[in-house]
Amino acid sequence: MAELELLSVVALVRDIPEHGLLRGQVGTIVEALASEVFEVEFSDDNGHAYAALALKARDLMRLHHQPIHEAA
Repeated sequence: MAELELLSVVALVRDIPEHGLLRGQVGTIVEALASEVFEVEFSDDNGHAYAALALKARDLMRLHHQPIHEAA
């Protein structure tokens, strides 16, 4: 798994129904709280935050918007 860090764009890998969040929803890491625990903010397309909560690294997948390596 790619290392998670401040401002990483992530997606949930499981539903969190108690917060109205579903697997695949996209958020941004805004704070490292402890080893493998991050505050993640979820925002709509207009930039309005609708949820922010502490999540363990195992509940997140880092997203990439460009290739990690150059194609040959």
